[in-house]
Amino acid sequence: MGAISRRRFVTGASATVAGAALSLYGGGPASALDRALAATAARAVRIEGTTLEQAATATGTRGYRRLAAGPGWPLVVRDDLAAPKPGRDDRRTGLAGFVQFTDLHLVDTESPVRFEYLARFVDSAYRPHESLTVRGASSLVERVNSLAGGPWTGLPFSLVMATGDNTDNHERVELDWYLTVMSGGRLTPNTGDLRAYEGVQNSGNAAYWNPELAYRDAYKAKGFPQVPGFLTAAGSPFTAPGLRVPWYTTIGNHDDSIEGSLPDLGLLNALYTGDRKLEGCDDADAARLADALRHDPASAVSLLAGLLGKGDVRKVTPDARRHPFTPAEFAAAHLDPARTGAGPMGHGFTREAVSSGRLYYTFPIAPGVVGISLDTTNRAGFADGSLGTAQLRWLEGVLRQHSGHWYDTDGTVVRGTGDDALLVVFSHHTSGTMGNLLPDPYHPFEARHDGAALVSLLQRYPNVVAWVNGHTHANRIIPHGHPVPERAFWEVNTASHIDYPQHARIIEVADNGDGTLSLFTTLIESAARYATDFGDTSNAGLAALYRELSYNDPYATPAAKLGAPGDHNTELLLARPGR
Repeated sequence: MGAISRRRFVTGASATVAGAALSLYGGGPASALDRALAATAARAVRIEGTTLEQAATATGTRGYRRLAAGPGWPLVVRDDLAAPKPGRDDRRTGLAGFVQFTDLHLVDTESPVRFEYLARFVDSAYRPHESLTVRGASSLVERVNSLAGGPWTGLPFSLVMATGDNTDNHERVELDWYLTVMSGGRLTPNTGDLRAYEGVQNSGNAAYWNPELAYRDAYKAKGFPQVPGFLTAAGSPFTAPGLRVPWYTTIGNHDDSIEGSLPDLGLLNALYTGDRKLEGCDDADAARLADALRHDPASAVSLLAGLLGKGDVRKVTPDARRHPFTPAEFAAAHLDPARTGAGPMGHGFTREAVSSGRLYYTFPIAPGVVGISLDTTNRAGFADGSLGTAQLRWLEGVLRQHSGHWYDTDGTVVRGTGDDALLVVFSHHTSGTMGNLLPDPYHPFEARHDGAALVSLLQRYPNVVAWVNGHTHANRIIPHGHPVPERAFWEVNTASHIDYPQHARIIEVADNGDGTLSLFTTLIESAARYATDFGDTSNAGLAALYRELSYNDPYATPAAKLGAPGDHNTELLLARPGR
């Protein structure tokens, strides 16, 4: 669909939406929030179904806290990189609108290669709600399907991009679940014995939430409920609707390595598909393994093998589907015609990617707007990432292809023959989490490059307007300024959909007709209702519980991951690149 002027949508709608916003958030004298929400609604094409309208809010002050619908979050105009000019709403032309998913972490909770017993040292090792990740992700898809388009330009979404950690432990079965959630179809989020649950949540170990058992484990002592039938319902078959718009995939470290940290050199394949699951160990052993995962992945493998001989080991049903996938298999799975869904075929990956293992590519977002998906994982291990020299050189070639001019390393202007498309870069890692410069064991003589090197490269190409990423599980928007205004760009980092606040983000690109661009970022939640019912284990009930349990996870840090108002619903101004 071509560019759309906001004027076509806003006439006659603003007053109605603004009135609805004030009614929704209370009557009486307008508070500062009321006024901000009214001003936001007056500028927007629509706010329904987004956090501009309402957002999950915790009730109570202590213990297990229930969630309810709270006031929306108003638009914050950020002028870090360019000044907003009056009248731009009436001049604005929408160029592109799309949605970012990130860090879905679809988890095979019954896998033998899980480190739940490290939760007191590694907060992501175990989450009480993780058996609901597949249903939670499907509910997020439902939310996107329900939206008519972007709240600021009115454009329908051209695509959804999932920026990595789509699986949790890069197992084939987790990849199958991800592809089914995105493209639609019947799936069963269970492994091993499909008639039973064989994981820590019915182990009787008091360190975990045992939802179906009445006894007081450590989570129930904090107010977590008993939910009869929870595990049976969580692992039962259901039909995922799949996205109605095209979707693409960027790879993350959890899609690439063992638990996102250990290099996958094939040493644990037998454990993945075997019948022994370690569910507990003493504090000293857990502390040693947790430290090794952070600082010495090679020793972590041997420590894990030793624990299987003396820890709390449970017999589980073997399942060949738990086998980890390779980068080539990751790409090939996306090319399965049964996974095409709303398209495109391969979701960014090609047959060449299968043969080469190179998982970076370009794709069209809208006319005149091009996406670049990077692979920032490092197969040497550790959670953080970097880029290899070959990929960095490829990226510079793509930037030149789409730039009519750029800046040399000494700051001089170089004239080119590019098409002057606006460029949006996608990756899993952020500029601050790309310090892992260990040699890639599959390309040991290739240099690695950090986030600062990538920022420096992107700032040489004025057509780069945004770098969109995940990994941190937090909302944060970073301006990358430059003395030459057209060399600045925005970095948009979005929270995960496994840890609270479980967000995704709408991003819209608009030309203000005054020498500036606006990037609008709007957070969305899943379609799940806010109120939970511990007796409701339907799909809708479980999706609601997924959000509420994530807020109450005792190892979580909701406030830190939520971000500040300037990281939520924003208008990000920047200079339009010269021609």
